[in-house]
Amino acid sequence: MNQTIYLDNAATTKTDPRVVEAMLPYFTEHYGNPSSVYEFSTPCKQAIGAVRETIAKSLGAKPGEIYFTAGGTESDNWAIKATAEAYASKGKHIITSKIEHHAVLHTCEYLEKRGFEVTYVDVDENGIVKVDELKRAIRPDTILISVMFANNEIGTIEPIKEIGQIAKDNGILFHTDAVQAYGHLPIHVDEYHIDMLSSSAHKLNGPKGIGFLYIRTGLKTRSFIHGGAQERKRRGGTENVPGIVGYGKAVELAMASMEEREEKERGLRDYLIGRVMAEVPFVRLNGHRSQRLSNNANFAFQFIEGESLLIMLDGSGICGSSGSACTSGSLDPSHVLLAIGLPHEIAHGSLRLTVSPDNTREEMDLVVDRIKEIVKKLRDMSPLYEDFMRNQ
Repeated sequence: MNQTIYLDNAATTKTDPRVVEAMLPYFTEHYGNPSSVYEFSTPCKQAIGAVRETIAKSLGAKPGEIYFTAGGTESDNWAIKATAEAYASKGKHIITSKIEHHAVLHTCEYLEKRGFEVTYVDVDENGIVKVDELKRAIRPDTILISVMFANNEIGTIEPIKEIGQIAKDNGILFHTDAVQAYGHLPIHVDEYHIDMLSSSAHKLNGPKGIGFLYIRTGLKTRSFIHGGAQERKRRGGTENVPGIVGYGKAVELAMASMEEREEKERGLRDYLIGRVMAEVPFVRLNGHRSQRLSNNANFAFQFIEGESLLIMLDGSGICGSSGSACTSGSLDPSHVLLAIGLPHEIAHGSLRLTVSPDNTREEMDLVVDRIKEIVKKLRDMSPLYEDFMRNQ
């Protein structure tokens, strides 16, 4: 196979050419520092303000509640660490889930070493947070609940509106990592009772290295990066003007095409899932069957190693992953798959394929046919599979 079939859009997406076009003048024509007082910098200041308004409108927020960051990981770190610092006098208890991105989990572990207590709530077999368990975890000293909008590995969409209401009813701040969801699902911060929301441009055909954190007006959240008065004195450092402009264009395009794009992706996803589940034996679909991101298909194949499957798919020009791009290279099975109850030996056989509107049904057929060939070849070499079939 000479062509490349890219099916790892949860890791990153292709930057839209229209986004690149919008960014280019801010490298060579409008390159002034937005913090400078002279007129030459005015276009940069205006561009940043316009993008802030675009993003705020997409969330039902105010422009002054949007703070630009270097991406989702920074936004998650800022939301959790700065909240913990600002509200430590009220309490030192945080609630999150066991399937969060490592940007959240590792930040919580960092805080645990500094005197905070964190409750990690279980999820069911489909990856949906157990809301009753979350309710029971609330204490008088709970200051923050952080639950992702949709899981980056298995695609399950969480009951964010219900969790947000619980947080609001109990006077607890609510943060959601919406890196996989923003631009793909309609989100209104007031409707979902969201106090802080993280996002990253490269998940919706924008450039890498730029994100934002929504912070509701009135929160005491502290500054995260010191050294300048940028972002209303909360995040020092010269603004990434080309990145911000690119993000704004990506948001405009995503919001205008959301319904059509989701329908196309859902059709490809369901076709892919249908063929794999019907034609490959001993396979499990991970995540909720319908309450999932429109582009996500995550499978667990018994009796094989997912890493071998990925390498052989790559040899055929097919790009997929075994889970989060941030943990590639790790020999440990996915913490998400373990949390939904998969045993280690099955979790090791996972494959995540995430489509985009650029993909075609013909590509899905090529991918499924190649998966069938590779899985059969790997199982034919597996003593575990041989023993299993002998005992049937």
